[in-house]
Amino acid sequence: MLHPLGEIVQVAYVVNDVVEGARRWAERFGAGPFFVRHHIPMHDSVHRGRPAPFDHSNACGQWGSIMVELIQDHGTGPSVVRDMYAPGEEGLHHVACFVDDLDAGVAGYVALGYEVAGTGNAYGLTRVCYVDTIAERGHLTELYVPTGRLRDFYAMVAAAAQGWDGSDPVRLRE
Repeated sequence: MLHPLGEIVQVAYVVNDVVEGARRWAERFGAGPFFVRHHIPMHDSVHRGRPAPFDHSNACGQWGSIMVELIQDHGTGPSVVRDMYAPGEEGLHHVACFVDDLDAGVAGYVALGYEVAGTGNAYGLTRVCYVDTIAERGHLTELYVPTGRLRDFYAMVAAAAQGWDGSDPVRLRE
């Protein structure tokens, strides 16, 4: 059973370039291999209660027992990335949590006094919510339900890291 407010399954960092960031993480920390997707389609994006596009790319790789996500924000307007970092800045952004029920998970955080920073639907298939936990935790908290497709992606990234020799650290995906 998942914790009602989320089981942490990922840690995410903002980077200026996901490909270079993935290479750097593989070289310095042995994380990877990284699977890169450019300009991820986010449907129904809302930032702080207002519709707002969220144009971003990411690189996901395994770092020990947890997934690490590197995020590059391509947008110029308000976003969950710009809430914390100006263009050119990098750093810890969020932890991602699996929840059994997204609406109930969000309601649990709201009941504790946290605000929703952003919502959207990745690829039109995975609803996500970013909860503003910055003041207390120093980062956002992302929530989503571990659907079969999402669990398969996590499993694929983890399997690629098993016995990985450090070669081909950055793998482009469409």
